[in-house]
Amino acid sequence: MKMNFVKSVCMLLCAAFLFTGCTTWNNTAKGGVIGAAGGAALGALVGKLAGNTAIGAAVGTAVGTGAGILIGKRMDKAAAAAAEIKNAEVEKVKDANDLTAVKVTFDSGILFDTNKYDLKYASKASLQEFSKVLKEFSDADIAIFGHTDSTGSDRINNPLSVNRAEAVAEYLLSLGVPASQIKSVEGMGSKEPVADNATAAGRAENRRVEVYLYASEAMIDAANKGALE
Repeated sequence: MKMNFVKSVCMLLCAAFLFTGCTTWNNTAKGGVIGAAGGAALGALVGKLAGNTAIGAAVGTAVGTGAGILIGKRMDKAAAAAAEIKNAEVEKVKDANDLTAVKVTFDSGILFDTNKYDLKYASKASLQEFSKVLKEFSDADIAIFGHTDSTGSDRINNPLSVNRAEAVAEYLLSLGVPASQIKSVEGMGSKEPVADNATAAGRAENRRVEVYLYASEAMIDAANKGALE
């Protein structure tokens, strides 16, 4: 039976684009990383144009400059670990508190058959490795978003995107990722494209599942105390 998730109001921060001046790689042997400076700037622009809010929720406590640096270093380590995962594209972005966060994108073609939300057998190996990263960085909160291209109607695409996001979440939970760590599981349908839906290549990019790792309040508290490694 599918688990029920409380849908948060946070939405997608940025789009996974390749651009000049960023370090990136994305192939079947290794994931990809897009640098924080360019990635965050581009993501903020795309998010603003699309009317999106930053990932996560603003915290009531102030985050000092030193704490932000410590969190950035922690997220750098998480991004590097995620980049070693087969079929994962990794990007460093900014969360609602303007802190470094990590966005991991899995192509839905890798995870699912067309119009399906049952995980492919081969994709489970990538998610098994990814679960190790999530557990290693258990002080990071997680948000999961499913996306489709614009083919078909919202009546089909919206529930499909939800089911795909939940399929990923449930598999990660089955691998021991704490339920308390997953704060949001949402389906965005086709409303957050990262490429042109008029082309086959663009539609392929738009069919995806994204997982965000961002600083939890516990991580922020540890960083403010100088105790975050």
